[in-house]
Amino acid sequence: MKIRLLDSASRDMVDGYRFYKQQSEGLGDYFLDSLYSDIDSLLVFAGVHAVHFGKYYRLLSKRFPFAV
Repeated sequence: MKIRLLDSASRDMVDGYRFYKQQSEGLGDYFLDSLYSDIDSLLVFAGVHAVHFGKYYRLLSKRFPFAV
């Protein structure tokens, strides 16, 4: 499986990082670590996530209100 991070998704992650960084010290870093861990899990658990938009696997983040 090939994972591609769209520019719009990268911007969303940067915006989320900035938001959570303002909420609490270290939370922005935890946010990014969590999302990258979720992204990595797509490779490990390839094919078990729900398919959306016809061909994309979607994983809901366990800790933050984001979909990968």
